[in-house]
Amino acid sequence: MKQDIFQAISDPTRRAILTLIAIQALTPNAMAEKFDMTRQAVSKHIKVLHDCELIKPEHSGREIYYHFNAKKMQEFDHWLAQFRQNWETQFSQLDQLLTTIKEQATK
Repeated sequence: MKQDIFQAISDPTRRAILTLIAIQALTPNAMAEKFDMTRQAVSKHIKVLHDCELIKPEHSGREIYYHFNAKKMQEFDHWLAQFRQNWETQFSQLDQLLTTIKEQATK
């Protein structure tokens, strides 16, 4: 079953895994050493991230290294951009209103 990207990034451990492998590819054992959990628990998080294509495996001998899939995250960022522009406009308007109120209060 394909996982939803929002479900994947809603978990703090999965976000931490993404942050780790954005710096360098890691094996599940190397990831487990960074967290206070078993390799099996890390593997469950890896499966969710892999199912929604946020990470990509690369086989090297007997090891599997997981890489951050920047292209998939970029697709997510493009989707968020439409909302970012909206809230930045609203924050800008709020800044202008607060500046006006502050100026009127000092007169």
